[in-house]
Amino acid sequence: MTHAFHPATGLLASLGLLAIEIAEPIAHVKLNRPAKRNAVNDALVLQLQTAFINLPAAVKAVVLSGAGEHFCAGLDLSELSDRSVAEGVLHSRTWHAVMDSIQFGRVPVVVVLHGAVVGGGLEIASSCHLRVAEASAYYGLPEGQRGIFVGGGGSARVPRLVGVATMTDMMLTGRVLDAQEGYQRGLSQYLVADGAGFAKACELAERIAGNAPLSNFAVMQALPRIADLSQSDGLFVESLMAAIAQGDDAAKERVRAFLEKRAAKVEKKP
Repeated sequence: MTHAFHPATGLLASLGLLAIEIAEPIAHVKLNRPAKRNAVNDALVLQLQTAFINLPAAVKAVVLSGAGEHFCAGLDLSELSDRSVAEGVLHSRTWHAVMDSIQFGRVPVVVVLHGAVVGGGLEIASSCHLRVAEASAYYGLPEGQRGIFVGGGGSARVPRLVGVATMTDMMLTGRVLDAQEGYQRGLSQYLVADGAGFAKACELAERIAGNAPLSNFAVMQALPRIADLSQSDGLFVESLMAAIAQGDDAAKERVRAFLEKRAAKVEKKP
């Protein structure tokens, strides 16, 4: 049965293949096919989109994780059906829309990675804004060995994290990166012990939720687009975004709080 999101703190919801907990201002969205290593079928990917476009207004950040021993082992090949070229394009574009609903949604997303982060699982992870990897995490792109090609946005997002050369190696040879290699190459921004990922992700999400909403939105929406522009165009867009952000009432209050010594100074945090 499909249940709607409930805006009250601490209540659970379900979309069948997802488990969702709302503890304002954080939402926890969990891939919930542990017997299938959270492999993604069409139903699951569409439920992800439903979850992210229907977040309650009180939610300021999301923690995404996977049930069981793995984050996500990729596309569920047992449900892969024969498609015409046109159907294949439309299927891929559906995935693109879902990944965009995560990357360019309303609030930042922190993902917890453990066990397999493979194929479509890596595509989901690369659409999130912060990635916390546990020591058990490993990364693979086996599409080359399966006779297929990434179709969920991986070719656009993963090279921005690790470079084209590393992704080429992973797809051509089936090379698997462990958690340490993934961290060093940029697949995660944080690396923690097994079992510590969710707590770290919640800590980061709480920090994010405490930011001015417009600042978070600017980082999510403007920063990746500016990176795709020429320097001169990017600097102009930066000026526009900076003016919009600093004109917000929340930003003005935060600046006043700092000047009046009511806000903490920048300090190194673990």
